[in-house]
Amino acid sequence: MLTAKGKYSLKALAHLATLAPETTAQGIEIADANHIPKKFLDAILGELRNAGIVASRKGPGGGYRLARAPGDIKIGYVIRTIDGPLAPIACASRTAYQPCRDCRDVKTCAVRMTMTKVRDAMSDVLDRMTVADIIAFPRAPKPKSARARSRSGSSSKSR
Repeated sequence: MLTAKGKYSLKALAHLATLAPETTAQGIEIADANHIPKKFLDAILGELRNAGIVASRKGPGGGYRLARAPGDIKIGYVIRTIDGPLAPIACASRTAYQPCRDCRDVKTCAVRMTMTKVRDAMSDVLDRMTVADIIAFPRAPKPKSARARSRSGSSSKSR
C-alpha cells in the first residue's frame, strides 16, 4: 500500500512538473497547493533531493525544481526511494527479502507466490509510468469559490 509519504511525494513531483523548466517553487507553495503538512513535505523533499529526483537552490529566487525531465523520472523509483520495496510482504521482495517465520518451504508457499505476482504487476506498471504520465491525467477544475477569489483578487490588485 502506498503510504501518505509516498502519495505526498507524487503530489509534490506533479506540482514541480507543471512549472516551466528551471523554475523553482518554495516548499510552502507546494505544501499549500497540495494540502501537505509543511514539515512533512520538507523531509520528503530532502529525501527526493538526496536521491537526485529534485534539486534545490537557497536564497532569493530559490526553492525546488525537478532535477530531470518529468518523462525521465519513473514512479517506481520514486516510490521505492520513499516507501521502500514494492512487494506487499518481505518474502516476495527482490531487494529486501526476508523469509516468514512460519513458512516451511518458501519455494512452494502459495502466499509468497501470489504476492510475488502482485509485486511483479505493480512493478510492471510503476516502472513504466513517469511523472510526465501523472500530469497528463485530466485534472478536476478548481471549485467555483477558488476561481472567483483568484479573479477578484487579481482585479483588485490591478486597480
